[in-house]
Amino acid sequence: MTDAAAGTPASPPPSPWERERSARASAAPARAPLSRERVVEAAFVVLDRQGLDGLSMRQVAAELGVAVSALYAHVNSKDDLLELMYARLFDGFRVPDPDPERWQELVRDYARFGRQRLLAHRDMARISMAHAPFTAELLPHVEALLALFRTAGLPDRIAAEAGDLISTYIDGFVLEEGVWQDRAGRHDGDGASPDRPEGHQMVDDMQSYFASLPAEDFPHLRALAGLMVTESADERFDVGLEIILRGLASYLPDRAGRAHPDAD
Repeated sequence: MTDAAAGTPASPPPSPWERERSARASAAPARAPLSRERVVEAAFVVLDRQGLDGLSMRQVAAELGVAVSALYAHVNSKDDLLELMYARLFDGFRVPDPDPERWQELVRDYARFGRQRLLAHRDMARISMAHAPFTAELLPHVEALLALFRTAGLPDRIAAEAGDLISTYIDGFVLEEGVWQDRAGRHDGDGASPDRPEGHQMVDDMQSYFASLPAEDFPHLRALAGLMVTESADERFDVGLEIILRGLASYLPDRAGRAHPDAD
């Protein structure tokens, strides 16, 4: 039989074995090659789902659909993997150039961004607290942060401690946030992850408890109960950061050129 319009034989339909072969080929797409980047990405997926205590090389391998042994071509150990995850926090991040007139504003931006980076993944604050940023890749970040303090005029002894002080505050605050989120979720039974447990029954219970304390024994707890448990995490973080920055600023030489007596 011919195609009257084209004057050529009509194409036959595909044979049964050709249809089967095509179906099998489409059912098994090529798998992307394993790489260090894919291993780290899979580790973050496991971390967000199961937390740091549930993160293992076996779980990461299962997430990727490979044997555990395949991971060791790209990472040396779980500790090596955690270090790579920690270093990933700094991808695309740059400490701003120092400006002695705006140093506090620059440190505020640095701290707020650092907190958001930690909050992006479950238990990341725990990983951060266990790793110092003194690798070849991360030393430039440390150098740039110290430059903010020294250029502002802080004495060297204070500048040397300031970077670690800020980083410890960020890590500790985010770690506490994670604890609050877990407790609030268990208390409410809905797995919620609130910014701060305000609006939850747990907060009402805490406020009621503080209000019920004997005034003669706990006057300050009673007076501050509302402020201690109802501010948002963002507000609490900024207040704590402001306390640190004002403390650091107290070490700046005054206009007469006199240094803080405890600077050395």
